[in-house]
Amino acid sequence: MPTHPTTSPVAPGAVRKRLRGLPSFGAELPTFDVASAPAVPEALFLEWLEHAVEAGVLAPHAVTVSTAAASGEVSARVVILKDVSDEGWVFAGQATSPKGRDLDENPRAALTFFWPAVGRQVRVVGDVVRRPADEAAADFLARPPAARAAYLAGEQSAAMAPSDGLAEALAAAEVEAAAHPDDASPGWTLWSVRPASVEFWQADHSRAHVRLRYRPSDVAGEWSTDRLWP
Repeated sequence: MPTHPTTSPVAPGAVRKRLRGLPSFGAELPTFDVASAPAVPEALFLEWLEHAVEAGVLAPHAVTVSTAAASGEVSARVVILKDVSDEGWVFAGQATSPKGRDLDENPRAALTFFWPAVGRQVRVVGDVVRRPADEAAADFLARPPAARAAYLAGEQSAAMAPSDGLAEALAAAEVEAAAHPDDASPGWTLWSVRPASVEFWQADHSRAHVRLRYRPSDVAGEWSTDRLWP
């Protein structure tokens, strides 16, 4: 096994200085007029998503999903947003993965979108429910063949033994997926976050960042908004 030095070769304070000197956002940032914001957060999110696409943001549909186990241990990972509607914000994964186990124990999650090129962030917090099995099956079958094979090759996030051959496992899974193109994996799961809060954050180079939070109102289907201090 390779050995590693027990002390850092980095001079004290060098990393702090380097981090402070890094740019945070693009040179030109859009404005955010909260007075003209849509009545529902999903509509504003879709507006911002399309703007991010047009601005050339890579993977604007990538989202950090944060979960917590019953023990309180917190973990996060980046996945792809599958859908958003008034029924919730949808992402997917293996039921027995760490996030799947967390959500079984504690069905709440936080979603974070960050698009630094346009200085925007969207945060969603709420309860999580499983989507119907037929929706999960349709999503699995819509994945590219390589993505389905990668899922079938081994248990997501499980440790690999030294004898495990990744290339061989992927090749075998590709054959299996090709032989059964209409078979969905029963472990593939869609989860939907039902938001209790959705916050939109727009950076400003003067530090007068604009933050708008949506929360469900007392009237079913309607939302109230609050402007937050930066």
